[in-house]
Amino acid sequence: MATIKTQDGTSIFFKDWGPRDGRPVVFHHGWPLSADDWDNQMLFFLGEGYRVVAHDRRGHGRSDQTDTGNDMDTYAADVAELVNALDLKNAFHIGHSTGGGEVIHYLARSEPGRAAKAVLIGAVTPTMLATDRYPDGLSMTVFDGFRDALRSNRAQFFLDIPTGPFYGFNRDGADVNEGLIRNWWRQGMMGSAKAHYDCIAAFSETDFTEDLQAVDLPILLMHGEDDQVVPIEASAHTAIGLLSNGALKTYPGLSHGLFATHPELINADLLAFLRA
Repeated sequence: MATIKTQDGTSIFFKDWGPRDGRPVVFHHGWPLSADDWDNQMLFFLGEGYRVVAHDRRGHGRSDQTDTGNDMDTYAADVAELVNALDLKNAFHIGHSTGGGEVIHYLARSEPGRAAKAVLIGAVTPTMLATDRYPDGLSMTVFDGFRDALRSNRAQFFLDIPTGPFYGFNRDGADVNEGLIRNWWRQGMMGSAKAHYDCIAAFSETDFTEDLQAVDLPILLMHGEDDQVVPIEASAHTAIGLLSNGALKTYPGLSHGLFATHPELINADLLAFLRA
């Protein structure tokens, strides 16, 4: 397996496919998944001549199951170490959900010339938790419920999420895809329960306001209008107002996992943005 060793000794697994002189596209997965969540997009962009890179966040997938460092600052630092190790320049970064937060947190701290554009899909920005600044966010009871469910029966919880709200399979008339459900469960159960537990605070309580305001690169926000996991009003509709060089594209009726349920649609829009 291809890995890098971070400064604190953590082994981070990554995939690196395609021509080494190709324009790099770096994918950042959501909680509690892995780089495998991007297989469709990686194969698509590989076919378009890009160099495609995706890593398993620490505590997730095949990376080390760390019991510390499961926070957004460390996640962004890990990305910087991966980018430096692979010497990626003018890269496109695409992040989903928690990965969208990771992308903007990294970009706000990245070296000049390392990144060119980014796409945040169903991202947790500017923050998921209801606060005085963002009263339309979700109650802490929602995330406490996540923690309780993970503690009591992680295996069942990781079936309930993809079977229900993540892909919108709980909606009347939904075209339920059993393969997506099983693959979500497989990826989740590969990772560390401790890291997944800690990451709930990282994705729900981190305030990305200053990150969004600091990044002047072109940023595309993509969001399903029927996202039941990261509701669009408190996320993309709010985040777009914080970006100096942002664009927003929304998808009526689509869910949180829209790039997996509708890859042809999302891949075409991603490619158009990266080529623009």
